[in-house]
Amino acid sequence: MLTVNELAIQSDTPPHVVRYYIRIGLILPADQQDNGYRLFAAQEVIHIRFIRMAKHLGFTLNEIKQILQHAAVGESPCDDVREIIQHRIMENRIKIEEMLKLQARMEEALELWKLMPNGEPTGSSICHLIETIETDDT
Repeated sequence: MLTVNELAIQSDTPPHVVRYYIRIGLILPADQQDNGYRLFAAQEVIHIRFIRMAKHLGFTLNEIKQILQHAAVGESPCDDVREIIQHRIMENRIKIEEMLKLQARMEEALELWKLMPNGEPTGSSICHLIETIETDDT
């Protein structure tokens, strides 16, 4: 049986992260001593390493919890894993496209602004640089 600190050391994870995983129910103590120390099975080292690998791939903690729950009852979580990562890839592609468009707008604005003088705020203008940019918002 391992304490939180031993679990943290063996899984190469900061103790505060291990405590957070405990608090949100990703890992559960196997026993609690009279002095309040929670004890964990050695298997929890594997769970923490799995959690960190899944986070590295972009899975959320809720998704990881779902995966661990399937595994805990002997069900293969692999179909869910594939579905989640495929969905995340599509989301990322959309975000990348949005970021590329934003980057282009920013670069165009900066080029335009290089030719413009500084302006003073007036009652009808705050910063004429930003106010010269046309938006697609309706």
